[in-house]
Amino acid sequence: MALRHDVVGTVTGPWDRTWSSTDSLLYAVAVGAGQDDPLRELPFTTENSAEIAQQAIPSLAIVLAQFDGPPNTALEGVDFTKLLHAEQALTLHRPLPAEGRISLRSEVTGLYDKTKGALLETSFTASDERGDDLFTTRTSVFIRGEGGWGGDRGANPDSPVPERAPDAEVSFRTAVNQALIYRLTGDRNPLHSDPTFAKAAGFDRPILHGLATYGITTRLLVGEVCGGDASRLRHIEGRFTKPVFPGQDLTVRTWSTGDGTAFQTVNEDGDVVIDRGLVKHS
Repeated sequence: MALRHDVVGTVTGPWDRTWSSTDSLLYAVAVGAGQDDPLRELPFTTENSAEIAQQAIPSLAIVLAQFDGPPNTALEGVDFTKLLHAEQALTLHRPLPAEGRISLRSEVTGLYDKTKGALLETSFTASDERGDDLFTTRTSVFIRGEGGWGGDRGANPDSPVPERAPDAEVSFRTAVNQALIYRLTGDRNPLHSDPTFAKAAGFDRPILHGLATYGITTRLLVGEVCGGDASRLRHIEGRFTKPVFPGQDLTVRTWSTGDGTAFQTVNEDGDVVIDRGLVKHS
């Protein structure tokens, strides 16, 4: 079954989602918290350290929205070996608590013809128990072989990344079992664990989840531009441009701009793996 072209406007939900302090701790470890500087990241990796309040890494919100909920009916019949994560954005209206309950609603907000494939965009809105918006997140996936029907190509805005040397850099070496840890947060896509599935998708071995790279990047940015205080992060967005393999080094390059902090994440070979990055913070 081919991708349907009448899916824009499809709404799912609302549905409820809860998470615990333990879920926040697991997510933090899954994106590398405490691996390089355990004491600095105790707010993310412990809940009972003296005079330290637990915080959730903001990108946990994406996991809460996009996993363990109703399936995206727009993807019914799609061959998942042809699906790649393309873009991700997250806006926090208030700091994400370390535990809580939310009500979620999703809507397919775009379908674009990229000739060699289709770009499907879905937005999620989360509200707390009082009905106040907590966060919104937008995900786009590229489906190879589903383009060429003559549809809207979509906008291609300018990159926020300046053409000059970065103002700062911060690095992290992913663990060889990073994907096996990260999948415990809810993303059980076999592309990240099963060599047979990975080969069917065109990779010689399983790759790291795009959202793991995104979470690692978010964590590093919280440390670099928010002084380690996750409550200061308001918005983050970026485009996935190249896969990451567990065990590779990642470096986040940052540029101060008038609209926030632009960033790129690059691998150990200097290849950009997240481009067009922008983070806003207080």
